[in-house]
Amino acid sequence: MAQFPSEEWLKLYVERINESKDYKEAAATWEGDISYVFEAEPDKGIPQEIWAWLDLWHGECRGAKYGVGQAEGDRAKFVIRAPYSRCKEVVNNDLDRAKGMMQGKRQLRADLRTISRYVTAANVRVQRGGTVPTASVDEKA
Repeated sequence: MAQFPSEEWLKLYVERINESKDYKEAAATWEGDISYVFEAEPDKGIPQEIWAWLDLWHGECRGAKYGVGQAEGDRAKFVIRAPYSRCKEVVNNDLDRAKGMMQGKRQLRADLRTISRYVTAANVRVQRGGTVPTASVDEKA
């Protein structure tokens, strides 16, 4: 079981994305990288924000980096930002990703016209994260 967030978890997430025929189909023309920002919550074991970056291209995740600096992560075409606990809720399927954004619980920096064309791809990508066996950092024994 991989700790969320961690480099190990990100690696498994990439594997799950690349195993998905649904993602390959839904994101067949997607071009652009994504950075996830897990905002600090020291009381939950996340003392500072963590950036993770995915290189997504035509239905495949060609690479990922965990713990990239803000300057590098901020260059991504799409940036999704939320407190760690909100990200955990999305991974655990306790918070719908789109509803979370509409409610202001998650922020997205992106071209909305591009994103609106790839709603299915985004949904599948998020669902794949929910298939990674996960132990959250604030739930360690």
